[in-house]
Amino acid sequence: MEEKVFALNDIVEMKKQHPCGTNRWKIIRMGMDIRIKCEGCGHSVLIPRREFSRKMKKVLVKHEE
Repeated sequence: MEEKVFALNDIVEMKKQHPCGTNRWKIIRMGMDIRIKCEGCGHSVLIPRREFSRKMKKVLVKHEE
């Protein structure tokens, strides 16, 4: 299985959408855990990197530096 590449401030799509109906998440913190923020309602979730890699579907928008 290929390693998924993502970076801080990327907008990603997860396998399951948020209860608010949106499936766009912004990565706002990276480390051993990843904090993502829902683009729809602004709710943020902290999940372990390994679980995040498994639940992420694809990167929608790459952050330009």
